Amino acid sequence: MNNAQAILKNPFINKGTAFSLAERKQLNLTGALPAVVQTIEEQAQQAYGQFQSKEKPLEKRIFLMNLFNTNRTLFYYLMGQHIVEFMPIVYDPVVAESIEQYNELFIQPQEAAFVSIDEPDNVEAALRNAASGRDIRLVVVTDAEGILGMGDWGVNGVDIAIGKLMVYTAAAGVDPSQVLPVSIDAGTNNQALLTDPLYLGNRHERIYGERYYQLIDKFVTAVEKLFPESLLHFEDFGRSNAANILEKYQDKILTFNDDIQGTGIVVLAGVLGAMNISKERITDQRFLTFGAGTAGVGIAQQLMDELIRQGLSASEARKHFYLVDQQGLLFEDTPDLTPGQKLFVRSRNEFANSEQLTNLANVVKAVHPTVMIGTSTQPGAFTEEIIKEMAAHTERPVIFPLSNPTRLAEATAEELIKWTKGKALVATGIPAADVEYNGVTYQIGQANNALMYPGVGFGAIAATGKVINGETLSAASHALGGIVDATLPGAAVLPPVAKLQAFSQTIAEVVAQSIIDQGLSKEKLTDAKTAIAQTKWEAKY
Repeated sequence: MNNAQAILKNPFINKGTAFSLAERKQLNLTGALPAVVQTIEEQAQQAYGQFQSKEKPLEKRIFLMNLFNTNRTLFYYLMGQHIVEFMPIVYDPVVAESIEQYNELFIQPQEAAFVSIDEPDNVEAALRNAASGRDIRLVVVTDAEGILGMGDWGVNGVDIAIGKLMVYTAAAGVDPSQVLPVSIDAGTNNQALLTDPLYLGNRHERIYGERYYQLIDKFVTAVEKLFPESLLHFEDFGRSNAANILEKYQDKILTFNDDIQGTGIVVLAGVLGAMNISKERITDQRFLTFGAGTAGVGIAQQLMDELIRQGLSASEARKHFYLVDQQGLLFEDTPDLTPGQKLFVRSRNEFANSEQLTNLANVVKAVHPTVMIGTSTQPGAFTEEIIKEMAAHTERPVIFPLSNPTRLAEATAEELIKWTKGKALVATGIPAADVEYNGVTYQIGQANNALMYPGVGFGAIAATGKVINGETLSAASHALGGIVDATLPGAAVLPPVAKLQAFSQTIAEVVAQSIIDQGLSKEKLTDAKTAIAQTKWEAKY
């Protein structure tokens, strides 16, 4: 490959038709491009026209991925102009289609690292080769056991890591040349993949236990060695491993688990926003989480930590929570509880009818929740009967059906507004249109982790943080929850994705300042805004 071809194939430096005549001469690109020199604005207009010509969402995603792999700056310039339109294309929900058809539609992911449990001695080499000498400051890694609400998708799940990093850059300004998506291929229990002749991952069942954790140790050690200034973001690990990994490393390195911590702090921000509207206190709420997996337990943990920060003892705070899983309400004698679930179990002697609390409807009647959160992936689980029962016992029920993609949502925003006669304070896990009811336009907040993790991660990187702790995460939640205008009729509990870049900046500054104030920076920093400004990347030539 000659020098001209190498430049035009390098997405970090390629400008395509925007190379000036002087640059073309200097870089030996003369004759390799058409004569006209375009501005980035002209390129973006041209690319957006091509994007619009694609009819299906998956076709739009494939077009954007090809642009991403060709010209990183143009991709992010264009995404910055159309962030609301592009977010569901590059990430949830269209990324789900991409993962399901990954083998058939394989597009070589630029700079992704594939770490195999069958080759543990090659972990460091895999990371080094993928990084190609770049100064990596952010690693997003997934083993793809718990992809969205889809389950185990093996090596196909690398698209989740890639999409997550796209949002980090588009929303917060993380330098795209300093990020690395990683797939941990520990096998898969998805039989459809194992029997698919086109499947690109290890063709054996998923490995658990000591061998798995040894691989994770090797991986974390290699990241710390090769990229000592990086934030390690864990994404979509299974419920049996996610909490264990976070607990092991969170006090030792700069790390973040979006499913446990990210989901939790976004929901906390939404609840705080709801409290701003209802004028109630979070310490007076009764929380019911339907779906006690990684996300559900993480949400409960973040909410409980906030109650403790607001003055309740740990034992008092715990009494405000009810976790419901496939067995029903979780009790002390419920079999096969995860460590996280055990923190929130109830005693049977609290209920005269404990043996009947095996379904959501009966639990709602028994505990009268004021806040109900769905992470169950059970479509339609929040029925009209259940919602009306909840609304009969609280003036402003806070209801967050968060399961995604769309087909797995516990209820729609329109249903919840209608069934509660406009009383419900709603956030959804997927984008939802405004709801018109009795002359009021209800804006629906999206409890999307993208509202939070870009600012949290970028703030921690800019502040050269040693760890991300509960105090910092709480500060981020209060910053996001305080953005909503509680005086507007039909106000949303969370700010809109349309303002994602602006409030990601706010969150990043709050996070960076929290790290600095706690003395958790690796460098001697005093001002978060300066640190953010010096670190922020912009999409321009």
